[in-house]
Amino acid sequence: MEYIVGVTLALLFCGAAAGLGMDRERVFYPAVAMAVTSCYLAFAVADGRGEVWVSELLIAAVFIAAAVLGFKRNPWMAVLALGGHGVMDVFHHLLVHNEGVPRAWPGFCMSFDVTAAALVAGLMLMRARGERTAQSLDLR
Repeated sequence: MEYIVGVTLALLFCGAAAGLGMDRERVFYPAVAMAVTSCYLAFAVADGRGEVWVSELLIAAVFIAAAVLGFKRNPWMAVLALGGHGVMDVFHHLLVHNEGVPRAWPGFCMSFDVTAAALVAGLMLMRARGERTAQSLDLR
């Protein structure tokens, strides 16, 4: 069930953001990547052990750095941060024993992150193709 909910929410969230034009700002998807990365930090607080919080912070720092690079330099880094975080969700339990993580969270987060990254990549490719077409037709 968590997989269905994750995919559905990613489709609705990214679809609504694109349809409303909210994702036209360069900061939008890097901010999304940073937000989803931060959830494990909240779960570490629920766990209550300092070593878990530090471990989660180190993992989050990698994805937050990629999101910042996505904002500052190359938007594809934000896509990689989002999708990479989804892949990390599959292996998270091998990296950190965080008792604050709800049982369904890794599956939900993985399916949301990977679906969102795929959608964002598709949107970026479609928009780039549209810009190239407009330039070749001199419609800009």
